[in-house]
Amino acid sequence: MAYEVTATRKRPQLFDNLVGQEFVVSTIKHAIEQGRIAHAYLFSGPRGVGKTSSARILARALNCEKGPTADPCGICPNCREITQGNSVDVIEIDGASNTSVNDIRQIKDEVLFPPQTSKYKIYIIDEVHMLSTSAFNALLKTIEEPPAYIIFIFATTELQKVPATIRSRCQQFHFQLIDLDLIKSSLRQASEELGVQADDDALFWIAKESTGSMRDAYTLFDQVVSFSQGHITMESISSKLGLVGIDQIADIVSSLLENKTDQALRSVQSLLFSGVSVEQCIKDFTLFFRSLLFIKAGVKEDSILGIQADRIPLNLRNAYTNEQLEAALELFLKLYREIRYSLSPRFELELALSRLASLPQLASPTELVRRLQQMRDDLLTGNVRVAPKKLDVQPDLLTTQAASHPKPSPQGSSSVASATPAPSPTAIIKRPFEKSDLPALVHKLSNTGLLSQVAQAITEVKNESETLKLTFSTSFCQNKAKEHEAKFKSLVQEISGFTGPVQFECAEEDKPAEQSTVDDPVISKIASVFRGEIKQQTREH
Repeated sequence: MAYEVTATRKRPQLFDNLVGQEFVVSTIKHAIEQGRIAHAYLFSGPRGVGKTSSARILARALNCEKGPTADPCGICPNCREITQGNSVDVIEIDGASNTSVNDIRQIKDEVLFPPQTSKYKIYIIDEVHMLSTSAFNALLKTIEEPPAYIIFIFATTELQKVPATIRSRCQQFHFQLIDLDLIKSSLRQASEELGVQADDDALFWIAKESTGSMRDAYTLFDQVVSFSQGHITMESISSKLGLVGIDQIADIVSSLLENKTDQALRSVQSLLFSGVSVEQCIKDFTLFFRSLLFIKAGVKEDSILGIQADRIPLNLRNAYTNEQLEAALELFLKLYREIRYSLSPRFELELALSRLASLPQLASPTELVRRLQQMRDDLLTGNVRVAPKKLDVQPDLLTTQAASHPKPSPQGSSSVASATPAPSPTAIIKRPFEKSDLPALVHKLSNTGLLSQVAQAITEVKNESETLKLTFSTSFCQNKAKEHEAKFKSLVQEISGFTGPVQFECAEEDKPAEQSTVDDPVISKIASVFRGEIKQQTREH
């Protein structure tokens, strides 16, 4: 027998063999079983997901000698002719090459003749969106009121290009992209039928590259089988197709994290020398950082990540923040757009890797503002204190004198007690109270909310003539501080050891109240609107 590609050999012949289109299959099967057969169907969806195959299965289900049935026999003459494509009552038309209104007029003339050997005369028009506007208009009346034996089945990959007047006359079914795991299991079955061994990661890569299209997966599978010599491995795929392995990308990123930029650049050069294109390197780096971002967000499914999560080292999963991963992903996406106009795409890739080395130090403006606010809160609450200046320590005079002239021991005391050395002198640290001590003062007053706010209103701290002067921004805060003068003095002494007098001053200057000489409410309103001031002009006599 002649060689048959896997996509043709594995084309589904029954509704139950369609992969990943459960809604479409169940709806059409139930409609056939209930005898609710429409006169026009519109199948839409991406390429290679089963639209044309479903149209042929539907044609067999309607024209089977046992039909209409949801499970055509596949052995009757009608089923075999439809499968082989030579049925006179099932006409397949390529919409891309029959776009004119004359082609549609021919269909309008043919629908007047009933089917020859089958129950229905079925027209399957593939890529129907390629028809011209005049052709669509010529088809409208025929679709709306066809003869009872005529059924139209349209298939398209671009539903938005089909006029609304056509869509409204058809039952629409949207075919979805096929899940990665379903494609992988189908590839596993195909490899077993061919007697070819296939590694799990190799089949995963083929399924990922197909982007949800079963036909693309089978086509790539045939290409890989041709050079794998009976055993499909990821190593052979990478070497033959010029790919970058996930392990190589992880090694390069690990080198950058360890500040070994030279080693990372050498690794990239070795990839380029082995035949890997710059574009492919950028794609793989983009996929890697996208996967890291998704893993950090809690997404662990391989079908979503696009790579197998267990192949990413654990130390790389938490090495970057979300903002840093987003910046890296944006860097490579932008790089891929710009290399087409670049003087040297290779230089662009090397520059991107050099910038990637400083990624752990990257912080967005939002993060910087958050850190500054945290530092401010820590200072105000006293969690972080400014280191005090180095001060001179003066021992207390009384303590020093007591240490230099010990009191004689009473009679009868033991010689051991008299031989006990005197305690070391106790040093009392005294220094001026400074503005850097204000956060500590605010923290100690935090249990009294009002006094804490009063302390925050201190704008200036002066030490003059052994007197501490605290200047407040408002007279209200000044008066409140005077009312609690004893508490303020005790806290100042507790913080700095200062025991001198404390004066409370106000930064507001006493302004004499000026009596308004203008009592006109209209003028007062105008002044308030324009934020002006009313002044009275004196006249000299």
